[in-house]
Amino acid sequence: MTQNATAYHANNAYRSAAVAVPPLKAVVMLCDGAITLLQKALEAHEAKRFEEGHIYLTRATAILRGLSHNLDFTRGGAMADRLYRTYNALIMACLRSYGRPQARENFRRIIASLAELRDAWKFVEATAGKAAKARALDKTLESAAGR
Repeated sequence: MTQNATAYHANNAYRSAAVAVPPLKAVVMLCDGAITLLQKALEAHEAKRFEEGHIYLTRATAILRGLSHNLDFTRGGAMADRLYRTYNALIMACLRSYGRPQARENFRRIIASLAELRDAWKFVEATAGKAAKARALDKTLESAAGR
């Protein structure tokens, strides 16, 4: 699969997930998917199944590319810019590490960084969910008081 086709599929996966589940949940799921694919890429590389490992690596970086290309810079401002740079730094680290003598160590750091980012998105998701419930409760109480 070509790089453009992979990016196309990553963007479609992101958009499909965004329609089927809430956006924050989709981001968490996509981060989980990228982590799993990077783990599989490392396992395949260590087993000397280089072509299979490259396929997993390409899929993982396509997910990260999809995440970086679907940021809303208008609403996100500096945070969106920082996330864009973070996703792209992770992509470059993956591509530079694969096939190198220190691949195992580098991939562990990349996966740990991605897991930390995923956990941050989970926190945002939980916080946003609580805030939405609080707003709904406030509206309900206001409606009840107004009667």
